[in-house]
Amino acid sequence: MEYFIQQLLNGLTLGSIYGLVAIGYTMVYGIIGMINFAHGDIFMLGGFAALIVFLVLTSMFAGLPVAVLLIIMLVVAMLMTSLWNWAIERVAYRPLRGSFRLAPLITAIGMSIVLSNFIQVTQGPRNKPIRPLVTTVYNISGVSISLKQIIIVIITTVLLVAFWYIVNRTALGRAQRATEQDRKMAALLGINVDRTISITFVMGAALAAVAGTMFLMYYGVVSFTDGFAPGVKAFTAAVLGGIGSLPGAVLGGLLIGVIESLWSAYFTIAYKDVATFALLAFVLIFKPTGILGRPEVEKV
Repeated sequence: MEYFIQQLLNGLTLGSIYGLVAIGYTMVYGIIGMINFAHGDIFMLGGFAALIVFLVLTSMFAGLPVAVLLIIMLVVAMLMTSLWNWAIERVAYRPLRGSFRLAPLITAIGMSIVLSNFIQVTQGPRNKPIRPLVTTVYNISGVSISLKQIIIVIITTVLLVAFWYIVNRTALGRAQRATEQDRKMAALLGINVDRTISITFVMGAALAAVAGTMFLMYYGVVSFTDGFAPGVKAFTAAVLGGIGSLPGAVLGGLLIGVIESLWSAYFTIAYKDVATFALLAFVLIFKPTGILGRPEVEKV
């Protein structure tokens, strides 16, 4: 039983990281109906930004407290990825907004390849490790719970509540929901649609940066290839939970993380991705909109 609970906690931690990235997918899709396949590489970029900050600060200030170090890593990573995603939206996506639907999708895949190769060239192809930032571990009835696991789950919960409040209770959220329903009508009512979409991309990038920093803190290593697999898993989480639903994105991420962890613990690890996508197919057969998704109603 202790082993099962241990793996469940590990899955919830991994799922929390997936959930943060999935929120970015679901926000962009909810606003402009586009899957930003470069979002996984923004997550990877956030991890590298946090790594660079870590290396610079530890070389200049050897005795810097871990809490201060983590906060600075998070802030700088969020700023860097937000700037990148804002530039990507302005340069690669906005000019194609009125084009046929496949054009932005192809561009998104192209931007993903560009970002991945950019990091490979500038930072090298090898894994980049760091020393453990948080090493405290609590042992409760035979189950080990590390402080970094607690930090990741708390940060995910706080950010989910904060972004849910922004989307549902603020003027920015009303502008985002209006843009989602009808961009032309929103513009006629005085909403700056371009600015709203840009802010949505910035918000998604900030969440991806937090996830990238948490990934670096949890595993202690980052690579230029880390954008693809977690990005696909996070996109799967967004679809599983219900694309367009913030709680659904986190729920999907938690489910995928738990399934991966439990499958790796009790079955052949090589088939953990098969189990994940089999669950997605099973859910979509009976609920095509995802677990918490709502069907779109078109008025004619």
